[in-house]
Amino acid sequence: MDTMTILRRILPLILAVTMLAGCSRKAKEPEPTATPAATATPTPAPTETPESALVMATASTNATKDAPKVTDPTTWDEAGRTLMESLAAQFADDGMTLDAQEGFPYLLAVNRAASTVTVYTADEENRYTVPFMAMVCSGGEDTPTGYWTTPVNYDWRLLMGPSYGQYATRIYGGYLFHSVPYYSQHKDDVEYDEFNELGTLASLGCIRLAVVDVKWIYDNCPIGTPVVIYDDAENPGPMGKPGTIYTDPKDESKRGWDPTDPDPANPWDDSYLTGTAIRSQEAWDQWDAEHENWMSSLTPTDLQGWSTDSSIVGTRG
Repeated sequence: MDTMTILRRILPLILAVTMLAGCSRKAKEPEPTATPAATATPTPAPTETPESALVMATASTNATKDAPKVTDPTTWDEAGRTLMESLAAQFADDGMTLDAQEGFPYLLAVNRAASTVTVYTADEENRYTVPFMAMVCSGGEDTPTGYWTTPVNYDWRLLMGPSYGQYATRIYGGYLFHSVPYYSQHKDDVEYDEFNELGTLASLGCIRLAVVDVKWIYDNCPIGTPVVIYDDAENPGPMGKPGTIYTDPKDESKRGWDPTDPDPANPWDDSYLTGTAIRSQEAWDQWDAEHENWMSSLTPTDLQGWSTDSSIVGTRG
């Protein structure tokens, strides 16, 4: 076999091997493209939360039965103005006016259906529209609605039963603001089951309050203070509804005392002395300034004797 014949036979084999080798060679990977450095996004400064008006700091801790329902303090003034203008129109025939009178810094608005007393003071136009504080209370099915001015008050007051009330202020006829009734005229003899009903319709017609709150009325609302009683079960008032305190009927050492009574003999912790009222900043300032004076105006623990008109028939409880 000549040389040319041999070359013609092996050349295709050489070409095939060469092609297979090329196919099996790994293709060169391209150089990776550098990732550009990420641009740092500045973290926005936190937005400062605006401070709201001071709300009763101990309302939640003192309210061991029903929790307080406090509305946004920034809405109090506008809501108070709207409500008071509505009540003035509703009770215009009873002589209700929002015009503040000299010597009478407050108007007391009792929401019978929501068991709340809201205290109003004068606005820049000298009208009773500014919510000052809100206190839990108990009225009753027989509590009248209407508008009056207070005619008289008492350290202790004989009530139906008979029972006795501290720091009573007459509203109208046989209806008064007073403490939860006492079995006797002693500060350690409160009707504790009735105390646990504060915040509900529980009275015989009067407006019952905790001692700290009814004493505030006694000390700060002179005879002639305007009072309006109305019903609105859905809206307790512009500040909300304060909570309530529970006294254990089995605790014989404490159950006879209103937890908020400022009498030094009260066995309850001093933290309860502020009660569960919802207070504006102005009301808190007043509390801080006048609390010491309260101690000097306490009625004796065992005060005896009634007010001069205790013979009035029909005083409720």
